Amino acid sequence: MVKKKKEGAPLTVKGQACPICHQKTLTLSESETDVPFFGKTYLFSMDCSKCGYHKADVEAAEKKEPCKYTFEISSEKDMHIRVVKSSNATVKIPHIGSIEPGQAANGYITNIEGILQRMKKQIEVLRDEVEDKADQKKAKNMVKKLTRVIWGQEKLKMSIEDPSGNSAIISDKAVKGKI
Repeated sequence: MVKKKKEGAPLTVKGQACPICHQKTLTLSESETDVPFFGKTYLFSMDCSKCGYHKADVEAAEKKEPCKYTFEISSEKDMHIRVVKSSNATVKIPHIGSIEPGQAANGYITNIEGILQRMKKQIEVLRDEVEDKADQKKAKNMVKKLTRVIWGQEKLKMSIEDPSGNSAIISDKAVKGKI
């Protein structure tokens, strides 16, 4: 079933076969948005109501060159800076970790805090699963550091590299370079 697209509304297609559980319970969705200083952007998603499978991505309407953005987070105000991350992008936070591209990777539009919260959540899961006390302590310290950065109490650098060019840190403070 295809739902007719209204101006600005997402186009949805329901009843598609899920690539995981193979049931016809997958909903495909496509919408477009205008991201200030980035341009017209398409948002795509797939969601299965049966098994919970989810896949999302973002793509700029116009072709962009491969890019790398570097940003130093230095205050609580930086948490609101918009970030566009495609499924092809790698987010790196030195001495903390990275969000890597791959088959299970998602694209999304968020902000600096959203990236840090995702990273924090990954580290908390690892901390709770690891048995080695030294590794647990290291993970706890990383979580504390990210919390201090979110509260504006500590500085931190991060970068996004995207061979497709569909990612950006939208701020005058962000340094854009080539991969």
